[in-house]
Amino acid sequence: MYNKISGGWLKHWDFMLLDMIFLQAAYIFSYMVRNGINNPYENRIYLNIGIFICMIDLCASFFLEGYRGIMRRDGFMEFKAVIKHVFTVCIFVLAYLFLSKSSEEFSRISFVVFSVSAVAVLFIERSLWKLYLLKYKKIYYMKKALLVLTSSDIAEEVVQTAERNTYNELQILGIVLADRDDLVGYVIGGEKVVCRKEELYDYIQTKWVDGILINVSEQYNIPGQFVTQCTQMGVTVHIKISEIGEDAGNQELEKIAGYVVVSTGIGSSSPGALFAKRLIDIAGALIGLVCTGILSIFVVPAIKIASPGPVIFRQTRIGRNGRKFQMYKFRSMHMDAEERKKALMEKNQMQGNIFKLYNDPRIIGSGPDGRRHGLGWFLRKTSIDEFPQFWNVLKGDMSLVGTRPPTVDEWEKYEHHHRARLAMKPGITGIWQISGRSDITDFEEIVKLDMEYIKNWNIGLDLRIIWKTLGVVMKGKGSC
Repeated sequence: MYNKISGGWLKHWDFMLLDMIFLQAAYIFSYMVRNGINNPYENRIYLNIGIFICMIDLCASFFLEGYRGIMRRDGFMEFKAVIKHVFTVCIFVLAYLFLSKSSEEFSRISFVVFSVSAVAVLFIERSLWKLYLLKYKKIYYMKKALLVLTSSDIAEEVVQTAERNTYNELQILGIVLADRDDLVGYVIGGEKVVCRKEELYDYIQTKWVDGILINVSEQYNIPGQFVTQCTQMGVTVHIKISEIGEDAGNQELEKIAGYVVVSTGIGSSSPGALFAKRLIDIAGALIGLVCTGILSIFVVPAIKIASPGPVIFRQTRIGRNGRKFQMYKFRSMHMDAEERKKALMEKNQMQGNIFKLYNDPRIIGSGPDGRRHGLGWFLRKTSIDEFPQFWNVLKGDMSLVGTRPPTVDEWEKYEHHHRARLAMKPGITGIWQISGRSDITDFEEIVKLDMEYIKNWNIGLDLRIIWKTLGVVMKGKGSC
């Protein structure tokens, strides 16, 4: 899924929080200039305005996208951005005072002092915080992993330019040379040549790669099929201003790693839509965790009695673009389930890179032939075993809606086109789940459904899937 690196304004939550704090500091200072050393929040009007400033500050951050490319801005650009932000807040404060007929109770001197001091403190705060982040290479968000495809004659220049312009947003994974196969393992410009061009698809398949930066000399041509193949694998391709085929997917113009590039991805999403999706995830995760706590009162002792061992099952799964994370579930299988899986692989009732056994003897209470309906069957049939995954959603490893996260052994068997289903965060539910989890036995059909979801994703689609999932779970269809 393609979204501009500079567009992910929510990742700059640290700037948002600092802005909110320093706006309140400017507000308190402006009150004290007019009214002396007193608490402004003891006055009802000033308390309401203080709360209103926080709300408008947050809305302005979202609608004005004031943090877009903040790490790249120089002093003058930052000063203009601060003025725009503060001006917006002040206009809405004036509108609130007018509409609430409270203007006579609010000091004009305080308002002027607030306007001026807010610009000053926000500019100083942002400038100092950027210096700190760049100097100590601090980040408070997930970097994007970038592979560089270039030619040997300009490789060092390209890598050094990219390194100078990452602004803590990018992690350079390594280099692939379009014209040399004999330099694999060599270090150029501080980065290692990781594989030959012919091995690039296999490298992408097994590594965490968010995007590829392509910048080669004019005498070397990158086939349009290469861009199409990478896009179909779910990897965003950034080409230094170049013409590419019309069928390569969504295309956007942006600046990345110091170069103006055409970026191509399997789908596209706006920062606002991703923000809305994350808000829904957080709200759903909090509700889900409350339910998990209530269910734990009954589920924990039941599992302990039925099968001694940890109540929570932890397993390494593959997330967006190959990131590994620990997924949590209520344990519905015996402790040796993973070891016994190898012996049961020949009985697998799914076609392709996914394992499913309807009468699974590894499930708690299923009996030697797996036909009994015990505690494990109940947990899986009602999807209660999935509830701890709301913690993964709150952490950001998963989303409420997405694709099923594969296990490591499944991922290692993926073909190139299967990787595209990792272009979005995995989800607790998805199109596959509401289409009949046990009725679909062909992995290729699951991939097809996942690709349909990724290419057509929008908030409305997520909400419809969540609603249908509730119906599927209540009816107990397609589980176990």
